[in-house]
Amino acid sequence: YSVLGSKDVPHAFLFTGPKGLGKTSTARIVAKVVNCEKVQNSKSKVKSSDRIEPCNKCDQCISITNGTNIDVLEIDGASNRGIDEIRDLREKVKLSPAGSKKKVYIIDEVHMLTTEAFNALLKTLEEPPSHVLFILCTTEPHKVPATILSRCFHIQFNKATSEELVCCPQNNGPIIGTEVNHGDHQ
Repeated sequence: YSVLGSKDVPHAFLFTGPKGLGKTSTARIVAKVVNCEKVQNSKSKVKSSDRIEPCNKCDQCISITNGTNIDVLEIDGASNRGIDEIRDLREKVKLSPAGSKKKVYIIDEVHMLTTEAFNALLKTLEEPPSHVLFILCTTEPHKVPATILSRCFHIQFNKATSEELVCCPQNNGPIIGTEVNHGDHQ
């Protein structure tokens, strides 16, 4: 949360890691954080971690959860991988958000874009409008050009260890009825 709590939220994130770890779901949560009416109305310049949690009750949060927010666009990089689709996106980012603070573009499987499409995306990432946030998600970061990587705040998702799965997020102790096998059979 610390990066979202700073005054200068990056204009582009790159979420990487194995399939099924919640990269796209996290992207939706980030979209909520930057657009939540409760967080948005905070008077403090630097948000504390308890004030960057989306409320999940305002119109922005509900519409993002329901997938009906027209300012949060999810794009499948595998089926929208060509230069024409990215050129179209470049034109659309110029438009201000309809009702949100930020227009959020979530590009899933971004590694599937063609070289030409990456070059077109690069132009937008170099000089992004202030009202736009890009969240690029991929299972194969080695296929994303270095020029794109260098313009994104990279967050690596890793599989949880057995110990992490058993313990509560607040370290309140193990979940009742679970057992961790450390591999040392006695």
